[in-house]
Amino acid sequence: MKITFARACRLAAALVAALLVPGLLFAGTILTAGALRAEMLDVEKSNLKLGFIKLTDMAPLAIAYEKGFFQDEGLFVKLEPQADWKVLLDRVIDGELDGAHMLAGQPLAATIGFGTQAHVITPLSMDLNGNGITVSNEVWGIMKPSLPRRPDGRPEHPIKADYLKAVIEKFRVEGRPFKMGMVSPVSTHNYELRYWLAAGGVHPGYYGPSDISGQIAADVLLSVIPPPQMPVALEAGTISGYCVGAPWNQQAVFKSIGVPVITDYEMWRNNPEKVFGLTARFVEENPNTTLALIKALIRAGMWLDADGNANRLEAVQILSRPEYIGAEGKVIAKTMTGTFEYEQGDTRAIPDFNVFFRYFATYPYYSDAVWYLTQMRRWGQISEDKPFGQHGCW
Repeated sequence: MKITFARACRLAAALVAALLVPGLLFAGTILTAGALRAEMLDVEKSNLKLGFIKLTDMAPLAIAYEKGFFQDEGLFVKLEPQADWKVLLDRVIDGELDGAHMLAGQPLAATIGFGTQAHVITPLSMDLNGNGITVSNEVWGIMKPSLPRRPDGRPEHPIKADYLKAVIEKFRVEGRPFKMGMVSPVSTHNYELRYWLAAGGVHPGYYGPSDISGQIAADVLLSVIPPPQMPVALEAGTISGYCVGAPWNQQAVFKSIGVPVITDYEMWRNNPEKVFGLTARFVEENPNTTLALIKALIRAGMWLDADGNANRLEAVQILSRPEYIGAEGKVIAKTMTGTFEYEQGDTRAIPDFNVFFRYFATYPYYSDAVWYLTQMRRWGQISEDKPFGQHGCW
């Protein structure tokens, strides 16, 4: 029987749910984590090229490859790092990549036509949390004296954007624009950074039909910088802060060039961060391949979170390789092993900073998609009502 696109989407969602609710009935059988690898699907396309950006949350792809989970499904995968999120998306749409590690906002933005127009879907969420907002040493030096303190003398975290106002005013008086980096106009980082700034009374700017810079009426100028380049831009003084995913906030601490002030775990606990993106056309033409990919990636997420994160140090060794992230293992290990360092020596426990399977992490919730769309509407990326929900997968 030919599996239609809509049925493939429904099966994908059921597969994700089945692994989260042990014993859920799936396709007439009881599906458990053990049964996940029991049946080989007749895949339509076995040789695949998948893209990613050098971030900790690409881990499910690396683990599925290194642990043989893709091969168990009859898939022969090549993983290929991409220069930035736009290049990655364009290559998936053009068919140069079969699928990719994507920003959660990318499938939504592409499907509604913000930026590149294409029907891109996600049958799987890859992780929860993982981001932080970091400021330069100069900014931190101005903010720190006014911050509330813990009994041990260390600053209270999370730190509100209210304390950034004096810095922005100082820059204004000196004739300097206050600039911060984020990774894409449709990234969680952009929306989290805007959310944090606005909550502190700092205007992050609007998008408009004739001005897509996102800097209309802005107190802080936000610009796009690829994740691995964030610490370089901060050190060079091109920006005074940024919002990015792991390990690049911790890299600023290790290089003594900046201090994280808040994590997304402290802002919106267990938020969806990256997803696995495919074109609707790929899913329509390759429904079994799509299901096989999801099975392998779910197994990778389970492995990453198994036994209280017992496999994380091994995962760090894998991710530190140049073909994956290429950062020092000790930098990646900070967040992957359940801690987060604000200033050097100020390490605190955040056990769930990186989550890949717990808390229904792999399920692409409709409500999460709605949150992203409301942020697009709030900041002017969506200027009118858009239909949503009739296209199938998230």
